Amino acid sequence: MEKSIIFTPCEIGPITLRNRVIRSAAFENMAYGNRPSDDLINYHTAVSKGGVGMTTVAYAAVNQSGLSFDGQLWMREEIVPDLKRLTDAVHSYGAKASIQLGHCGNMTHRSTCGCMPVGASRGFNLYSPTLVRRLKKSEIYSLVLDFGKAVNLARKAGFDCVEIHAGHGYLISQFLSPYTNHRHDEFGGNLDKRMRFMKLVIEEVMRAAGNDMAVVVKLNMHDGFRRGLDQNDCIIVARELEKLDIHAIVLTAGFVSKAPMEVMRGAMPIKSMSYYMDTKKFWWLKAGLRVFGRLLIPTVPYSEAYFLEYAKQFRNSLTLPLIYVGGMVSKEKMEEVLSSGFMAVQMARALINDTDFVNKLHSGEVTRSECKHSNYCIARMYSLEMKCHHCVDEELPKSLQKEIRKAERKG
Repeated sequence: MEKSIIFTPCEIGPITLRNRVIRSAAFENMAYGNRPSDDLINYHTAVSKGGVGMTTVAYAAVNQSGLSFDGQLWMREEIVPDLKRLTDAVHSYGAKASIQLGHCGNMTHRSTCGCMPVGASRGFNLYSPTLVRRLKKSEIYSLVLDFGKAVNLARKAGFDCVEIHAGHGYLISQFLSPYTNHRHDEFGGNLDKRMRFMKLVIEEVMRAAGNDMAVVVKLNMHDGFRRGLDQNDCIIVARELEKLDIHAIVLTAGFVSKAPMEVMRGAMPIKSMSYYMDTKKFWWLKAGLRVFGRLLIPTVPYSEAYFLEYAKQFRNSLTLPLIYVGGMVSKEKMEEVLSSGFMAVQMARALINDTDFVNKLHSGEVTRSECKHSNYCIARMYSLEMKCHHCVDEELPKSLQKEIRKAERKG
């Protein structure tokens, strides 16, 4: 039997993956106290044992002001030994280890990040809710250096690759998008100026990565709403990244503060999300979700490989390697994507449902994930560790079970 393209090796810059499946940087919420936990290490170990070519530790903040969550990694020297335990475990099962580095920008609260939230421009974060301060130029240059320091820490911790988050409406994305960047200096105005922060970050990251670490960038193909970046804008940004000699782009879309379900597709289980929220800490959001949830987080229809047609436009416009993410659940569709010129595929929900999914694909035990995209794992991750409803220890309330069944029928 001919070997599937899924299980052929591929190269990302200086590293070689044993196959073309990458665990995407979906937020785990397992870094309790902003440091690696046994839960985080055990999860990525299990995914690596389960057969992925590389696993990506999600959403590590390059400094304290970049934290959105209490369960999010904050890159600093004291956590390097525990991160090294994680990468050693991943490597012991033959997989590569990547870590996503970023800064949340305005998507946080003082109680989490330890200061008044900052962004490309001043504004208001409805989801906290809190006022946001405009970054000074001196702070921008300091942040650039923080990205380089985080890469150096990742190397010390044994990571093979870093993924820079430049999408989804976090800080780099906030500079890129006209929706969130209203500056009138060299970091705002036309698209070339709005790209300046991103370019400085990537130049610093490439210097720090040297010749032995792979560098990929997660980039929007569109923001998902009228006043944001459109596809043509994002192709221009991608071509700029290509000039900076990064090793690959992960193509995504959506904006957490404006078009959140454009990222993940389907419906957000509002009852599940509200159920797990801390009543004392998030009472305003919990109350708002119950009343205005569908307006705040509108449904975007799900279909398998929902970004593929957009991604093909980028494949036609670029020469560097591209990594596809978005709705990967079947062997057939994965092979279609890879045969369309994409170097690798990323997935998360299928690997939250079953950490052994890739090995089962390889052996022929399954050809499709059992994940039915209820998005329970996403609703839960904002308050607790990310888990599939099939994997939780406790019995869920009947109202949540009903919501999950309804979402799975639609998915």
